[in-house]
Amino acid sequence: MSVTGLRVVIAEDSVLLREGLARLIEDSGAIVVAKVGDGPAFVAACVEHRPDVSVVDVRMPPTQRDEGLRAALEARRRVPGSPILVLSQYVERQYASELLADRGGGVGYLLKDRVADVRDFLDALQRVASGGTALDPEVVAQLMVRRRVDDRLTALTPREHEVLALMAEGRTNAGIAEALTITEGAAEKHIGSIIGKLDLPDSRNDNRRVLAILAYLDADA
Repeated sequence: MSVTGLRVVIAEDSVLLREGLARLIEDSGAIVVAKVGDGPAFVAACVEHRPDVSVVDVRMPPTQRDEGLRAALEARRRVPGSPILVLSQYVERQYASELLADRGGGVGYLLKDRVADVRDFLDALQRVASGGTALDPEVVAQLMVRRRVDDRLTALTPREHEVLALMAEGRTNAGIAEALTITEGAAEKHIGSIIGKLDLPDSRNDNRRVLAILAYLDADA
């Protein structure tokens, strides 16, 4: 999937990692319009440049805890729908849930040590820039486990739980079918069943469907 021409903002306090990401992204044909090292500078860069997608680290100055995610939420408030791909060493569930639940589209959350290769990262970058989702399976697992006691979730079959997790990762119907070694038609039937059991509105917009499910899974957690 090509990232050529995408305008990107990078928010990472480590100069080495920031420059490495910039080099990787630019070598792939995208354009880095700003490189910043803290949350306020990131929000300002988003407002100024209106990038196609931003790459944001969770841990930023001054506390090195969750400033990046809070800045991402503020950037989405100031520039509604601004696509953001979060990179982190861990899952910060509270702010991750808020980011995913705003239903504005174009969100991703990847764990740094689980990004398998450059192609995976660039695929996620393009998917988020296009208004889709890109979630690490561990992020999905931690968000889902908090709501599995809900009656509607317990109504899902084991296979439907697997399909739901893959949906949340941003997989297409074809991607789900390939991952589970089933037909695409079977995947579509499972998805229809899940939407019905979770009492969610059917939609041809995959991104809205995934975000609605994620928002439901983490609502009232």
